[in-house]
Amino acid sequence: MAREFQRGHKARISDLTAGTDLYVGVQISAPGLTFDISCFGLDADERLSDDRYFVFFNQPKSPEESIQLLGAQAGDTESFRVTLDRIPSHIRKLSFTATIDGGGQMSQIAPGHLRIVAGGEEVARYSFNGAEFSTERAVMLGDFYFKDGWRFAAVGQGFDGGLEALLKNFGGEVLEEETPAAPQQPQQPGAAPGFAPPAQAAPPPAFGAPSAPQPAPAPQPAPQGFAPPPGHTPPAPPAPAPAPGVHGAPTVIAPMTPPTGTVPPPAAPTASTAPAPAPTPYGQPPQQPSYGGRPGAPLPPGYGQQQTPYGGGQPAPPMPPGYGQAPGQQTAPYGVPQGAPQGGAGVTAALQAFKETPTGQRWTQQNKKLVRVDLGIGGQPVLARQGSMVLYQGKVDFSYKGAGFMGRVVGNATGQEMQLMRCTGQGQVFLAENSTHLHPVELQGDAICVSAENVLAFDESLQYEVRRIEGHGIPGGALFTMQFQGTGTIVVKTHGTPVVLPVTPTTFADCNAVVAWSAASQVIVSSQVRMRRNAYPGDTGESVNLQFRGAPGNFIVVQPYEV
Repeated sequence: MAREFQRGHKARISDLTAGTDLYVGVQISAPGLTFDISCFGLDADERLSDDRYFVFFNQPKSPEESIQLLGAQAGDTESFRVTLDRIPSHIRKLSFTATIDGGGQMSQIAPGHLRIVAGGEEVARYSFNGAEFSTERAVMLGDFYFKDGWRFAAVGQGFDGGLEALLKNFGGEVLEEETPAAPQQPQQPGAAPGFAPPAQAAPPPAFGAPSAPQPAPAPQPAPQGFAPPPGHTPPAPPAPAPAPGVHGAPTVIAPMTPPTGTVPPPAAPTASTAPAPAPTPYGQPPQQPSYGGRPGAPLPPGYGQQQTPYGGGQPAPPMPPGYGQAPGQQTAPYGVPQGAPQGGAGVTAALQAFKETPTGQRWTQQNKKLVRVDLGIGGQPVLARQGSMVLYQGKVDFSYKGAGFMGRVVGNATGQEMQLMRCTGQGQVFLAENSTHLHPVELQGDAICVSAENVLAFDESLQYEVRRIEGHGIPGGALFTMQFQGTGTIVVKTHGTPVVLPVTPTTFADCNAVVAWSAASQVIVSSQVRMRRNAYPGDTGESVNLQFRGAPGNFIVVQPYEV
């Protein structure tokens, strides 16, 4: 029986099926609307760094065919074949998206789904409808992402700008539309297009093997257990289409306007009469070999930006004015982004580095000191430290979260009292506090111990309680911390960048610097100096430490700061 997902739900692929050769089907429709369904192969930074992994109607497969577009079949508007164990290591996420071709908005769509089929059996389904959207014209439906193994997440987040906004979100760009060329004929008659495997591969898999016997001869069994859902009929081989007009890699442009004080280069010679390259002008980076008769472009780290060597060395010379401009284009004043018009566009370019980080998950870290939570994903409230909200969008309600009489008594007695507020609604909340570093930690049934002082926010679904740390030689004979357990996310805050260390039999940490540790660790308060000696001159200030013990895999988190 297929597992039903709601927006924001996640699961390991291995918990759904043992197979790695999967069928992904998308069903989406609306009266009078046409949809383009695509798959973006993203790197670890969730960017489309290699446009060969943008799989859509003009590019139906990735280079090694780990992602293949199959077409409409078995009741699905579009379908894909994904072979997880063939995806290259630099691709860490597959985002399945749908965009409207033309006018319209996602609120008009009828009930649809994204489903995963393994071995001919449906194992997961994310159902959606127009009530979940409004004016969006592009939507991210679901993700396969790698985190200690491949996982699936039901996303359901959209963009008002359509395909262009979706591409910019993933770091791609849209080229100017050109007059479509006539479809090219296949170079090799009878060559296997689209889904067909290479000639030297094993016998073709049995796509479309029906669940009931058919008059036609039965196809051969599918390798690795891959099979589409019952009722599939093999799609007709698609005719090769023009090259895609979308790419995610920036185009390197040679400097067309010579810098001041240099001699303009002569007209581009022909390939047969090309002279030897002229010496590089003083102060400019070396040129790459020319291509097509044009001067090669310098390729320093941080293309187009002034670089400062690590360690405080002398900065590299800035790029000359006019760098990267077309011939005849007016050179902007120094300090203004090249290629951007004066006025408002310059301000936009200057603030581009601080724009909101692309989202699609419930918790998204905007920078080291700011985190965003989308309350509409998962549908559960968030508990956050009172006063930690710096911005919110949408319809969000903030209410006081009391600990009750016994909670206040325990909090006051142990020092683990948390002043919390409950955030509910259908919007996005940005959280921060005192410019501390924030670290979202996702729990999946496991537990972590964190001092209340270091907790900024967490999902209300998590269970939490005060935990006692036994010890001797200190007043009261114990210290206390908070233990969080369950499925959800907790945001831990630190002063500075923390360090995570494995637990060994000889691991000790200052109780004022330790931030968190795995709940399975055994913690003992260790007093290495007698308390009565603290009154004498020469006290080290390191009288109380925590000793950690545990099996391999346990950890502690320490910050470069003592509370």
